[in-house]
Amino acid sequence: MRKSFFAVVFCIVFMGFVSSGCSDSKPEAAPDSLSVDSLASDSADVDSIDSIISETPMPKAADALFDDFFFNFVANRKLQLERVKFPLRVVTDGKVSQMQKNEWKNDHFFMRQGYYTLLFDNVKQLDVVKDTSVKDATVEKIYLSKKKIEQYKFHRIRGAWMLTEIETIALQKSHNASFLQFYDRFSRDEAYQLKSLHEPVKMTVPDPDDDFKMMTGDIYPEQWVDYKPQILPKGFIYNINYGQRHKGGNECVFVIRGIANGLETQLTFKKMSGGWKLVQFIN
Repeated sequence: MRKSFFAVVFCIVFMGFVSSGCSDSKPEAAPDSLSVDSLASDSADVDSIDSIISETPMPKAADALFDDFFFNFVANRKLQLERVKFPLRVVTDGKVSQMQKNEWKNDHFFMRQGYYTLLFDNVKQLDVVKDTSVKDATVEKIYLSKKKIEQYKFHRIRGAWMLTEIETIALQKSHNASFLQFYDRFSRDEAYQLKSLHEPVKMTVPDPDDDFKMMTGDIYPEQWVDYKPQILPKGFIYNINYGQRHKGGNECVFVIRGIANGLETQLTFKKMSGGWKLVQFIN
């Protein structure tokens, strides 16, 4: 992923204060809750960091790519208030209300867990992240066990990204509903994981004998425990839609991206005979 210098600096600073974020260790699963300030004991440290970061203006170039803007948005309390269009339209189960500026609570989104997840219809769609022509983007908080999705909708208005609406929908209304319902069980049930592996699964991982090379091969269900991702989020995940239209087809690329360490895992699933199967694994 391409990230602005400011975003990287924020994550490095954040590491020193919050032990669960931006690290190589396996983070605990995000809580299945609407609360974004789950680490109350670290609130004083986070407030200090916010104060420091808020003194640094976001580079104008960061509005060119949504990722660059969003990493600044989640890190900077002052910027969040500036980039939310108040009164903010809030839609819950079809009912519309408005949020005033004094009701907004600073949201760090996925920064505290040190990684985030993305869903694509195919590998080619990954290129949309680098597309500077994108004008609309939606950040989704997906509550798998509660079967609902919070969608934070952003639009680029006169060159500046703005949050214009928050909508909560039932998970089954998502274009990714079929895969998400499958993944909910896949992430929690080890026996179901084994049943959901194509035989074989194509695998590409770093060569243990050469840090600059990758090796490709096949793995079978009995080898899954040795190669499966260290992080396989369950209960709650994120997704960012960069304006691409999801077809809700027979393929889904599930991406797990580290924020500070640059690590990325791609799991490609395909629907076969009515059921989803993992067909490829890139680490």
